[in-house]
Amino acid sequence: MKITKISLLNFRNYDKTDIKFNENMNIFVGENAQGKTNILESIVILALTKSHRVGVNPNIIKFNKSRCSIKGTIKKNKLISKLEYRQKDDKKELFINNKKINRNSDYLSNLNVIVFIPDDLEIIKGSPVFRRNLLNIELCQIFNKYVNTYNEFNKILKTRNEYLKILFNNGLADKNYLDILTDKLIEKSILIYQLRNTFINEINEVINDNFKELGGIGNITIKYNPNISFESYEDEYLINNLRKNFDDNYYKELKYGMTLFGPHRDDFNIILDDIDLKYFGSQGQQKLAILAFKLSEISIFKKYTNYNPILLLDDILSEFDLKKRNKILKYINNLNIQSIITTTDLKNINKKYLDNSFVFEVNNGTVERK
Repeated sequence: MKITKISLLNFRNYDKTDIKFNENMNIFVGENAQGKTNILESIVILALTKSHRVGVNPNIIKFNKSRCSIKGTIKKNKLISKLEYRQKDDKKELFINNKKINRNSDYLSNLNVIVFIPDDLEIIKGSPVFRRNLLNIELCQIFNKYVNTYNEFNKILKTRNEYLKILFNNGLADKNYLDILTDKLIEKSILIYQLRNTFINEINEVINDNFKELGGIGNITIKYNPNISFESYEDEYLINNLRKNFDDNYYKELKYGMTLFGPHRDDFNIILDDIDLKYFGSQGQQKLAILAFKLSEISIFKKYTNYNPILLLDDILSEFDLKKRNKILKYINNLNIQSIITTTDLKNINKKYLDNSFVFEVNNGTVERK
């Protein structure tokens, strides 16, 4: 899978911009706040229908404009497709080959991306929300059935939480309805648990080798931590285990007015030599572990979608020392996938990587191929 061209109209600090990409490595160079990250963000939005940037102004439409659009040409072997994201005020529209798509689940997976950004340290240091978001974003791209199931799960979860509060305030309310909601929640939970467990198991098959190849020292593994102890991820076992937890904790959930068990409480830990990196790892180890995790996803995307994803790396070269920088570039160069990288300068980048890349200069919302 490659993105061959992207066209931006009134997006962030861009008026009208067309960019043609190399099928291998693309490097966008420029000072901070010139629009490099906006290029990556536009590709993420085109792929996921939403931005990956936390704590940044969510209004992506250029100041004093009423609408924006992102168009991309995607190549999958010999198949060419055109994706488009349009936004006016808070309303968005999605198109594939000029046909309007009404459901996100019918749009996602047409463009698969893996993103590494400096804020990814929160995946290790932050709350479980960051780690669940990572799992959800990747699994939604890989499995259409995950998108639909996860959306349905959240609707049922919201209804169940609201009804728990009604039961707490009104002892005459019908508990049978809660049992129906519980059974529906369990039904949707099973696939989420199973795909998350499979995903993490497959990450573990390759992450240690990737970590060491990037210059890491020690043995790294990912530990999946649902808030219920599971010995198996078979359907029947999960159903019985979940139902028992809900039965045993009915009054506790009633007291708190919320659903206390389920995939919405999942977490995972990144372990280096039996030590949780969240509490004991250096920042350098944490960054390298996250990068190894992201790069380990590539083979999983290829296995289940038949295509390599596109690798988006924001300001990655400033995140590591010179030795690791060139190890990372060598690794990416050998992957035979499309990558798009932003950096503030080209210093200390081996010339052989530049020779095989498209290099773009970004300056105040303009992009020029060097």
